[in-house]
Amino acid sequence: MRSSLTRVGITGVALLSTGALLAGCSGGADADSPDGRTTITVAIDAGLEQEARDNFDARVATFEKAHPDITVEAQEYTWTATTFTADLAGGTLPDVFTIPFTDGRGLIAAGQIADISGYVAELPYADAFNPNVAQAGQADDGSQWAIPIAAYGQALHYNRALFEQAGLDPDMPPTTWDEVRDAAKKISDATGEAGYATMTSGNTGGWIFTTLVNAFGGRTEDGEASAPTIDTDAAAAEVLEYLHALRWDDDSMGSNFLYDWGTINQDFASGRIGMYVSGGGNYGNLVTQNALKPEDYGISILPLQGADPGVLGGGTLAAVSPKAEAAQQQAAVEWIDFYYLAKLADEKTAVQTAELAASLDQPVGAPELPVFDDERFAQYQSWIAPSVNVPLQQMAPYTEHSGSQPLIGEPRVATQDVYALLDAVVQSVLTDENADIDELLRGAQEQAEALYAKAG
Repeated sequence: MRSSLTRVGITGVALLSTGALLAGCSGGADADSPDGRTTITVAIDAGLEQEARDNFDARVATFEKAHPDITVEAQEYTWTATTFTADLAGGTLPDVFTIPFTDGRGLIAAGQIADISGYVAELPYADAFNPNVAQAGQADDGSQWAIPIAAYGQALHYNRALFEQAGLDPDMPPTTWDEVRDAAKKISDATGEAGYATMTSGNTGGWIFTTLVNAFGGRTEDGEASAPTIDTDAAAAEVLEYLHALRWDDDSMGSNFLYDWGTINQDFASGRIGMYVSGGGNYGNLVTQNALKPEDYGISILPLQGADPGVLGGGTLAAVSPKAEAAQQQAAVEWIDFYYLAKLADEKTAVQTAELAASLDQPVGAPELPVFDDERFAQYQSWIAPSVNVPLQQMAPYTEHSGSQPLIGEPRVATQDVYALLDAVVQSVLTDENADIDELLRGAQEQAEALYAKAG
């Protein structure tokens, strides 16, 4: 994706999940304190409530007690596509920061994150990562430069209360795109709210557009990632025509056509949107940062159609600044192991983390794609089962079927830049009834071809 990693999927203490990506000033210049301790700066979510911040600080204290030679300093930083590049160039990222899957390979190829693969190889679960997830943080030779900490597949999120107001059964969400359109119009007509909404700004418009192209059976780049296929794949035009019909024929998309990840979450949580597409792990952010009523929440798999459909997947990587010295790099991997992965790989930590999150009314058991292989993921689920506090039955339309849907990785070349130019395409279709879809796609194709040529 990401646009903003916060999509990732990236939420709250448990996961930047799809949550905001946080960072701060690099600790590279002060790596060694007078007492011989190694100091690292680490990312922390912005805007945490006091209890959540106290929880983070307590975990830092636990880590430092177990690692008396390491000092951890937290810095707030919100990842966005527009600010990340400047922070990277300016050297203001922390020693440990998070990035979306889409950025991993590009940063590795450019040497803009540290090669921590030697330290990662020493982790006890180094060979147990889900290979479809791990590759986002791997160099061409397979070495693991960035560590996957969260993964997601796209989903259809829906408001059960609006479904009921429109006379729809919230336990039977749409299973085809025609049914999505029909439900959207019924919701809009009955409630005056947007029956269906979509992101269009901050690179999220291109992210969701690509998601729908995949779901309609198409692709926005060829299989070798050597060229964009924006104007040659029939599914791209089909998706824009579908959105045009929702907007102009049905008037079921409300009045906001400049949503990004944060603002669409806010309006969905407040009951202003009947359905929208985003990462399947978005529940935590909706509840903890947007005050969603759990009883109103529903999630289902994306409808798939066409000859070769699939679900776009992505996630979050933990990376280390290239300015970090060797001792900091090693300390950073130890922090990533402790803070992000132990709650998935170690029974005691998983149980304690789940119990603490539940005691703070943070979601436990929300949908996610496994970072590790199936055996470890099933083991993890059994560990946290007593603390699960999310409406599992309302999530069943997604959790019971998402594993059978084919996953498609995000486009690999100039991902965020292409998403940005596709933002404008989607915005045009939603704001200009007479927009020339073919011309818009041709223009996007030409710009994307230039980006691919530059990247090559």
